[in-house]
Amino acid sequence: MTDYNTLDFSPLLEISADEVVTHSLVRDVPLTSGGVLALVTLDNGRDHTRPNTLGAISLLEFAATMDELTARAGRGEIQGVAVTGKPFILAAGADLSKVAEVPSREVGKLLTQLGHHAFGKQADLGVPSFVFINGLALGGGLEVGLNAQYRTVDETVPAIALPEVFLGLIPGWGGSYLLPNLIGIENALKVVIENPLKNNRTLTGADALKLGIADVMFGSARFLEKSLEWADGVIAGTIKVTRPNEPGKIERLVKWDVAIGIARKMLEGRIGTVARSPYVALELLRAAKSGTREEGFEREDDALAELISGDQLQASIYAFNLVQKRAKRPAGAPDKALARPITKVGVIGAGLMASQFALLFVRRLRVPVVITDLDQARVDKGVAYIHNEIAQLEEKKRISPDEANRLRHLVTGTTDKADFADADWVIEAVFEELGVKQDVFAEIEKHISPETILATNTSSLSVEQIGAKLAHPERLVGFHFFNPVAVMPLIEVVNTPLTNESTLSTAMVIAGKLRKNAVITSDTPGFVVNRVLAKLLGETMHAVDVGTPFEVVNTALAPFGMPMTPFELLELVGLKVGAHVLDTHHAAFPDRFFESENLHRLAEHGKLLERDAKGKVTGFDKGAVKIVAGGTTPMTAEQILRRVEDGLADEIKRMLDDDVVHAAEDIDLCMILGAGWPFQMGGATPYLDRVGASERVFGGTFHTPQIRGVGSSVSAGSING
Repeated sequence: MTDYNTLDFSPLLEISADEVVTHSLVRDVPLTSGGVLALVTLDNGRDHTRPNTLGAISLLEFAATMDELTARAGRGEIQGVAVTGKPFILAAGADLSKVAEVPSREVGKLLTQLGHHAFGKQADLGVPSFVFINGLALGGGLEVGLNAQYRTVDETVPAIALPEVFLGLIPGWGGSYLLPNLIGIENALKVVIENPLKNNRTLTGADALKLGIADVMFGSARFLEKSLEWADGVIAGTIKVTRPNEPGKIERLVKWDVAIGIARKMLEGRIGTVARSPYVALELLRAAKSGTREEGFEREDDALAELISGDQLQASIYAFNLVQKRAKRPAGAPDKALARPITKVGVIGAGLMASQFALLFVRRLRVPVVITDLDQARVDKGVAYIHNEIAQLEEKKRISPDEANRLRHLVTGTTDKADFADADWVIEAVFEELGVKQDVFAEIEKHISPETILATNTSSLSVEQIGAKLAHPERLVGFHFFNPVAVMPLIEVVNTPLTNESTLSTAMVIAGKLRKNAVITSDTPGFVVNRVLAKLLGETMHAVDVGTPFEVVNTALAPFGMPMTPFELLELVGLKVGAHVLDTHHAAFPDRFFESENLHRLAEHGKLLERDAKGKVTGFDKGAVKIVAGGTTPMTAEQILRRVEDGLADEIKRMLDDDVVHAAEDIDLCMILGAGWPFQMGGATPYLDRVGASERVFGGTFHTPQIRGVGSSVSAGSING
């Protein structure tokens, strides 16, 4: 077994020179029952906007503090040790900026060993150890607690989680071994794998208590006081801690392996097999069924060292920084002071998409929203849908009864366009046809003020052309949502040559108030997401058209690591919509985008995939297979993958040269947020650099230096690391 006390951690200090150190501040607290509890507060000296993070210097200080407390416990000076955090925050885990700078696998292994060295000392203090989870506890922040003997939690804690697999890592400071042995394998699978893959779902204090992560929960007003009293009782023996999943109570013989098997099938069905970290985490959880704590920690050391030095972690950190930083400071956004106040919203259309818009606007902006359509029956149906959605939110206790009533009263429907006269923002969600959109805007312009902003949700049409019949085209902006509207976090804000700064600023401010991430694009076919997807889907349909079997095409793009296959994606967006998007791009760029008569025939047929009763894809519809039969020059999976990789590299380079967006980072941000491109691929451009497509197509790379792991090598058509 590794003796962590003998390791030389000095190589880590080279990447920690500018670390924001989280200090371990100790004060002695007299216990009512007699004796003293040493209370360690983790505090980086910053306010709540800069959470405690755990780099090498922070961990070494924590370890030194624990050594001092162990010595004091041996002298009988203290009877217990508790760790808590600065106000509202325990710790947000490892300092990712430092993890990204790890220069080798060996140094990466030292980093995970240092975490075990520091946190593991809580088990060898010689007195009871506690962690008072007083706030945010993510990743290593939660593992501080798992390494202690007892845990309390504040009922108002907003986020407790082990999000590592979302970032290409695994819980490597004890979490992969300690958690399943604390709360059982099924609960651990939920926390370690399932929640991170559900857009990083987190636990509340009550969730942590229910799962058995925390032993007791207290209100925030007296959290520290009550935690100290409780710890005093445990130390004195007047409080006996019982847990539903004590090691002797956890069923290991059959249930453990069955749960692992189910989780593996879930992963394969949901994310494929390209992303490494969820499967590494799964293997660690499987192995935690038996063996000692020390053996579990050594497995974590080796696994995390491999992941830290690989491509997928670097890509994940790149993607994480895009979503956490660049998305919050959109490139090219005008001064927010130019934005106009929005006191009423108008929605043209009352169908499903329009109704989703109305619901989102009324929930986030809390202003009157009026919808309109061709006849009263459609309007009434739209209003009823919105009211029903509000009722469901109330039933789920996501909003209060008072709030539900207020929202219902803010939503109205009309067939009289004059009711739009005092609207400050009007968005259309009508049929994706240029003439229809031109006409509805020309009609509504007669009833609104010259300052009212008009927004179109077009996915591929020219926004400038949509405004061709407007007297004031400068107040028109593209505002492209993704479906489902409430869930997808991206809005493409389309800036035409005529759009003025005030309109663009208002659109960006509104997107923020809707809690969406906005990326400004120029007015070009497909903007970003649909142009990239049109290239991908166009190439896959071309492969089918020339005679490649559906099954070959469907598996050819597996190295991209996308959450669904090309044909699942095509069914999701709709076969008719897909055909329309391909037609639009072929018309704009006939030399680079294919049109597909077969796709139009499939759209008329209306079915592509066969599914079982649970919705799982079981194969391809026989009628669909018959429709596409006839091609005489089938391609191999390798040929398809190379064509798509090179086609995407070429198209994205053209988009950047034409200033569709400001940088490759904006392309990747759009694909991650709008198309579900996996974090662990880092978006499209790092992938294309890694597999050599960028070099093959334009003799360079999108990123200099490339976003790669330690010692990676290029292998066309595959992902290394």
